[in-house]
Amino acid sequence: MRKDIRLIALDLDGTLLTTDKRLTDRNRTALLRAGEKGMTVVPVTGRIFNGLPRSVLGLPCLKYAILSNGASVYDVANDRLLCRAEIPLDQALDIMAWLDGQPVIYDCYAEGRGFMTEAMWNQIDRYAWSPIVVDYMKSIRTPVPELKAFLRQKGWDIQKIQAFCRDDETQRRLLGHMPFSGIAVSSSVPRNIEINREDATKGRALLALAKHLGLEREQVMAFGDGLNDISMIESAGVGVAMGNAVDEVRRVADIVTATNDEDGVAAVIEALL
Repeated sequence: MRKDIRLIALDLDGTLLTTDKRLTDRNRTALLRAGEKGMTVVPVTGRIFNGLPRSVLGLPCLKYAILSNGASVYDVANDRLLCRAEIPLDQALDIMAWLDGQPVIYDCYAEGRGFMTEAMWNQIDRYAWSPIVVDYMKSIRTPVPELKAFLRQKGWDIQKIQAFCRDDETQRRLLGHMPFSGIAVSSSVPRNIEINREDATKGRALLALAKHLGLEREQVMAFGDGLNDISMIESAGVGVAMGNAVDEVRRVADIVTATNDEDGVAAVIEALL
């Protein structure tokens, strides 16, 4: 394994966090040790900043975060965006209108917050796969009477659109057929679809942050498990797939570690240190 790693990029759900959304003591200790060695530890997630768990926000080594699948690169220490890549409002509204004809519910992230049509917000428990996920989804999404009308009024561009399906077949169909240009379509958790601007990927954002820090890609290590992690696994000097990662991630990774419930992140960082 390369030893000149200066930046450690970490997906959260299914990677750093356990299935029940915890940061284990072993993983936390490994990250703290990496920070003490001068490494930059960066969560790279589909979440917005307010959706990061307190256990991650409380890490003293947390200085940057890549959010909404790469739509935002956030300088936490100085409270500023280093770069952003958002879906233009008109196109976002077209996508949402198309999703209205699909058997899904959907939401969006805009201005660092989550919003959802109230009638869909009330159906979250029919689409989420565990009570923990239901509580999390409701906690960071504000219900509005009708999402498209709300966004037209605000005039915001969109960081990310998420759709949630009730079966795997619908997810596969939508992942394979999204009739819009200039967008990136991926998935991070069971039966979800994540839609970003084409250049809003975790890999592009990670390389932009590395450049900002004066680092080469060979000095970057990235951990992930889902389809939305492929770009950063491929972009990093060392790409690490979790033991629970989908096959597409495992195929492009340099290393396959233990699962997120077996402290797979810590195992690799401990070997690095």
